[in-house]
Amino acid sequence: MSSLLPKLGELLVEEYKLKKSVKKGIEELKAELESMQAALIKVSSVPLDQLDPQVKIWANEVRELSYAIEDSLDSFVTRVEGNEPTKPKIKHLLKKARNEFSKFKARHEIANDIKDIQSQVRKIKERRDSYKIDDVDANPAATTVDPRLPALYKKLSDLVGIDKPINELIKILSEGVPMPDKNPKIVSIVGFGGLGKTTLAKALYDKLSTKYQRVTTYQCHGFVPVGQNPKAKKVLLDIVCELDKELYKAATTMDERQLINELQTFLAGKRYFIVIDDIWDTQIWETIKCAFMDSHPESRLIITTRIVDVATKAGGIYHMQPLSDDYSKILFYTRTSGSEGPAEVTTKILKKCGGVPLAITTIASLLVGKHTEDWSKVYDAIGFGHADNGDVHNTRKILSFSYYDLSSNLKTCLLYLSVFPEDYLINKISLIWRWVAEGFIPYGEGMNHLNLERSISTSL
Repeated sequence: MSSLLPKLGELLVEEYKLKKSVKKGIEELKAELESMQAALIKVSSVPLDQLDPQVKIWANEVRELSYAIEDSLDSFVTRVEGNEPTKPKIKHLLKKARNEFSKFKARHEIANDIKDIQSQVRKIKERRDSYKIDDVDANPAATTVDPRLPALYKKLSDLVGIDKPINELIKILSEGVPMPDKNPKIVSIVGFGGLGKTTLAKALYDKLSTKYQRVTTYQCHGFVPVGQNPKAKKVLLDIVCELDKELYKAATTMDERQLINELQTFLAGKRYFIVIDDIWDTQIWETIKCAFMDSHPESRLIITTRIVDVATKAGGIYHMQPLSDDYSKILFYTRTSGSEGPAEVTTKILKKCGGVPLAITTIASLLVGKHTEDWSKVYDAIGFGHADNGDVHNTRKILSFSYYDLSSNLKTCLLYLSVFPEDYLINKISLIWRWVAEGFIPYGEGMNHLNLERSISTSL
C-alpha cells in the first residue's frame, strides 16, 4: 500500500490528461486507501496468531486489491509514457498517431478501472466498518505465556559458556563511577533475540544477590522483566514490589510521578543492585531512570535490550557475543542427551545456528529421539514445519517480537529477502536499490546508496 499511494497521486498531474471526473474518482480512492493503510498498520502490529479471523480475511482482501490496483496503474502508465518519435518522418507520424490512439484507449480503460476499483473499495469499507477493524487489538484468548520466562529459572550449573561474560560484567560493575556523579553505575547488555541476554543477566543477578553478597555489598536488590509495550506505571510498580512488599501494597493506587518519588525516597542512601530486563523503548527507559536519580554511587543498575538506541541512552554498553564453536558443541550435545550424529551434519547444523543459544537448543530438541541417519533430514527442513514442537514454537515467538517491533515499511523490506535462495550472499547496495525500485523506501533527488543506507540503519 505504501508504494501504491504515491502512484495514485502521480496520476493527478496534468501530463496524463485525465478527465475531471476521473481525477475526482482517483482523489476519493486515494483518501479511502490512506484510511485503509492506517488500519493495516494497526493490524500489522498484532501477532498473526492473536488476530481475529475476520480481520485476517479483511487484510487479505485489501492486500489483493492493492496488487490489482497497482497492476492496473503500471499498465496505464507504461502505455501512456511510450517513447515519442523525434523526427517528423511519415512512418513516425503514423506511429505517433497510433500512440495517441493507444493513449486515448488507455485513458478510457483507466476510467473504467477506477470505477470498478471504487466499487470494490466500498464493499471492503463496509466490511471494515462491520468488523470494527480500526479498533483491532490482540485477541485476549490467544495471549500465551511469555516464552522467555523459563530463562529466569535456569540453574547456573546448567548453563554453557556463561562464566566468561559473568566475570567480564563483574569486573565492569566493580569499577567505580566519577566522584561528582551521584547516580548508580549502569551497564547495558545489548544483542539480538536468542543470544541469552536474559539468561546472562539472571545468572549474574543470582550470583551477586546471594545472602553473603547482600549483607556485605547491597542493601536491596531486584530483578524486573519489562518486555514490549509496557505501561510505565506497571514497570515502576514491579520495581517497588521487588524492593519492598509492604510499600507495594500502598503504592498500587499511585500514579507514575508518585511512584518515582516513593522509589527515590526508599532508595536514598542505600546501595542496591537492580536488573531491568528487556527494555524496548527509549521513552520507557527515560521514565524508569528517574526513580534512580541521585542514588548511592556504589549502587549498580543493569538493563538488557535488543535496541541499540536504548543501550546508547542508558550507557555502559556491553555487547552480548554468540557462543564459541567449542561451547556451541557442548550445549548442542548436552541438549541431545549426548547423542552424536554424523560429524559433517553436526558441523553444518552448528554453522547454521551461528553460536546463538536459542537456535542451538531448538534444533537439538528436534533431534532428540531421532535416529542419527535422520539428522540430515532435520537439517534440510530447518525453517519449515515442526510447529508441534514446543521449543520451535517458543523460538518463533521470541524472534517474532523483533519482527513486530519493526515499522511497516521495514517489515516489507525484511519479507522481500524471501526472493533470494537460502544462504545466498546478498549484495547490500544492490538490495537497497531493489527496495527503492519496489517503492519500499522513499527516494529523493540527490540521494545515493550511502544516505539511503544511513536512513535504513537509523530506522533499524
